[in-house]
Amino acid sequence: MERMKILSIGEVLWDLLPSGRKVGGAPANFAFHCRQLGADVRILSRVGDDDLGRELVRFYRSLGLSTELIETDPTAPTGTVGVELCDGQPKYTIRENVAWDRIEASEAAIRFAQSVNAVCFGSLAARNAVTLQTIRKLVGETPPSALRVLDLNLRDPFVDRHVIESVLDLANVLKLNDDELARLAAMFGVSGFTAAQHAEWFTIRYGLKMVILTCGSQGSRIFVDGREYSCDSRKVDVVDTVGAGDAFTAAAVIGLLSHWPIETINERANEIAAFVCTQSGATPEIQGAGFGAWDS
Repeated sequence: MERMKILSIGEVLWDLLPSGRKVGGAPANFAFHCRQLGADVRILSRVGDDDLGRELVRFYRSLGLSTELIETDPTAPTGTVGVELCDGQPKYTIRENVAWDRIEASEAAIRFAQSVNAVCFGSLAARNAVTLQTIRKLVGETPPSALRVLDLNLRDPFVDRHVIESVLDLANVLKLNDDELARLAAMFGVSGFTAAQHAEWFTIRYGLKMVILTCGSQGSRIFVDGREYSCDSRKVDVVDTVGAGDAFTAAAVIGLLSHWPIETINERANEIAAFVCTQSGATPEIQGAGFGAWDS
C-alpha cells in the first residue's frame, strides 16, 4: 500500500524547557509523530543560517524525516520559544521576527502539496503576512480530496480575528482545545452556548467536515455529521503536557486517512497524547511504548 502523504506547514523551533533544550513547534511536533506512525511527511518551514538551524535540520534527518522543504533564511534567526511549566501546564514566550515568519512557497513545496492526502497548518505561523500567503498558496494547491487541518494553536499576543478567519476559510477540519474553543466563540460573538453548539456553528459557518476538541485530562470530543463522539483520557503521571495535543492531531489525521471509525480515532489519539504527557518535551520516541505504524 502506498504511504499516505502529509504536508505540515509552519514553525520549526527550539523549546527552551526548564529541563533543557528540546525540538518544538506544533507543526514540527505533528510531523514528527506522523512520521513515527508511518506517513511520508514533509515539513515546510524555515530556519536561520545559524547553529540552531543547522542542529534542527540534523535532528530531523536523524529521525528519517525529509528536510528538503526546510528553507534557510540568510538574515533572520532560527525560532526559539521559552517554556515555563506552571503546575504542569506550559507558558510560552515566542520570539518574533524569526526565520519561520518568512516561509516561501518553493516549486518543490508546490509539487508535494499537489500530491498530498492531508495538509496541516496553524494559526501561529500565520501571524506574519509572508507565511500566511504561503499557507494560502500551498493549501490551494492540494487535491480536492485532501484533509485540510487547521490546528488553531492560539498563542498570545499573536491572536488576531482577521488572521484566524483567513485560515478557517482554508480548512475542512478544525482541531483545537476546550479553552481555545471558548476564546474563539467569544471572539466571534457566539459565546454562551455549549461546546457542541459552538462546534456546530463553526462547522456550518466555514463548511467544515469535523471539529476535533481536546479537553486535557478530560479526554476529547469529535463533532461530525451532527454527532458527538467522546472519549475519556487514561489517567497518567504527568511530567509535562508540551506536544500532547500535536501527537493527538497526528494520530487523528492518520486515523482519518486510514478510514478508522471515529471511536477508534478518539481512543488511539488519546492513548498517544497520554503517553506524551508522561515524557519531558514534545517529541518523545513512541515506538517502544507500544505504538507504531497502525494499519487497522
